[in-house]
Amino acid sequence: MARDRKPASSTRSSDPASRTRSSDPLPGPLPRPPHRRRRPASATTGTALALAVLAGTALTGLASAGPSAAAGTPHGHDVSSHQKHVDWSEARANGARFVYVKASESTDYTNPYFDQQYDGAGAAGLLRGAYHFAVPNQSSGAAQARFFLRNGGGWTADGRTLPPALDIEHNPYSKKHKCYGVSKKKMVAWIWDFSDEVKRQTGRRPVIYTTTRWWNTCTGGSSAFARSHPLWLASWHGAPGDLPKGWSFLSIWQYSNKGTLPGDQNAWNGTLGQLRRFAAG
Repeated sequence: MARDRKPASSTRSSDPASRTRSSDPLPGPLPRPPHRRRRPASATTGTALALAVLAGTALTGLASAGPSAAAGTPHGHDVSSHQKHVDWSEARANGARFVYVKASESTDYTNPYFDQQYDGAGAAGLLRGAYHFAVPNQSSGAAQARFFLRNGGGWTADGRTLPPALDIEHNPYSKKHKCYGVSKKKMVAWIWDFSDEVKRQTGRRPVIYTTTRWWNTCTGGSSAFARSHPLWLASWHGAPGDLPKGWSFLSIWQYSNKGTLPGDQNAWNGTLGQLRRFAAG
């Protein structure tokens, strides 16, 4: 996802204590996606292919598949301050049914457009949720979760609010330290620290947004989160591809960084009814 600005530098590395947790199983798996990934040649081609895959279109039919092949698959997107003031009526008219809005990053940044984006999406009839961009070498997972929840990241069982999401991926501020200089063991502990605080305050485990390569590299392919954390996978390569270790299905697929909707393009792996039940908890 898009980063809005570079936070203040820090040499601190989080080291939250690991502890035993309940499994908090997910409320029933959605259909398992096929595998393979490569960046789409164009937004239009990528959209058609992505939606066809999620709708279960036979692989031999993908070359000629159009958007109608996935009529039952809800479209969505995610936005940050880069999108500024979004025309939500237009987004809904173009097919948006859900959106994730960036609320915060580390413990020193909030999206200045959050209220307009989050409230505007809700007013237009979209299911909406908030996400936090993790910077694990800046502060503990719990500290970042508390900051996130104070700045729009909460959840209520109103049927319109998606669960909080944690965006944890390659370090955009250092090509040398893709894993933020944090060891695999400490990274897993950091994610649990964040998740435990979100669960304590909201009653729900966060959705985890990541890429397969980053997850398998920076957590050592941890399978500890798969039973209790929905997967939001970023893969802009025409198909979801191999999933991060531990997960056997994904919930949301971010299939392109451009398309008919503002921001990144997403598809829910299921029906609109399932998406609404997911929001309701």
